[in-house]
Amino acid sequence: MQPNEPRGTARRREAMFNAPLVVVGLIVVLIGIYAGFSWAPVRVQNQIIINYAFIPGRLTIAIWPDRLIDLIHRASTDPAALQKAREIRALHVMSGGARPWTLLTYAFLHGSWTHVLLNTVWLIAFGPPIARRFGAARFLLFMAVTAVASALAHWALSPMDFSPLIGASGSDSGLMGAATRFMFQPGAPLGAFGSISRPEVESIPAARLRDVFVERRTLIFLLIWLGTNFIFGAGAQTLGFSNMPVAWIAHIGGFFAGLVLFPLFDRPLRPPPMSEELAPEPRIDV
Repeated sequence: MQPNEPRGTARRREAMFNAPLVVVGLIVVLIGIYAGFSWAPVRVQNQIIINYAFIPGRLTIAIWPDRLIDLIHRASTDPAALQKAREIRALHVMSGGARPWTLLTYAFLHGSWTHVLLNTVWLIAFGPPIARRFGAARFLLFMAVTAVASALAHWALSPMDFSPLIGASGSDSGLMGAATRFMFQPGAPLGAFGSISRPEVESIPAARLRDVFVERRTLIFLLIWLGTNFIFGAGAQTLGFSNMPVAWIAHIGGFFAGLVLFPLFDRPLRPPPMSEELAPEPRIDV
């Protein structure tokens, strides 16, 4: 306590880096996988993409084989159909079936160091409060579920797309969606009544889903997030932000999966620890 501090005032001491071990471990795994991928021969890289990236058209053909037959029939007269037929041949999607595991494994692959580091930045920004609320096991399950939801959203709008989908952006978006349920609540870091210390994030009551769409702070955040996702996602190539198309629909799918499914992973509310300021005066019986 400093000499001029009021008696009974607790000083906050927070480490500059105190992310939960599960978040740090996941970051290490993502960076380690990309390091191994980037150092592998091109032939091995191609095999990894074919076997572990999510390719929407491959899943579509496995479920509805008639879509492939129709595509082949149109290939002789439709240049777009011919191009897709060539992509199918190049990716060998007619062998190996649907590869359902790729709905999850794609999230562990990245296309560049910039790609993986950007996703780890978002993970370290939004992962710790979610991991503290959920616990390690539920946090990892949540990341897996939002990754699958993200891939399915992309598949729903692009069922015959044969471009491989890779990256943890969908799960990162799920973290943002989950954080929306409590980070704007009273007492939370972005709420109405000041900030709350990191260890107490478990004690913030979550907002009801319907309240997210009517409360001013959360609604503004939603609109800003959707707007920037569209500009930097849908317009990434046009604006020169990326040389490759960005699966912005996958981001939206992950975000709303995290927003809606949050209560399924959230643990029972814990009362906040009693601060030194609120501690009762000791009573001495004589």
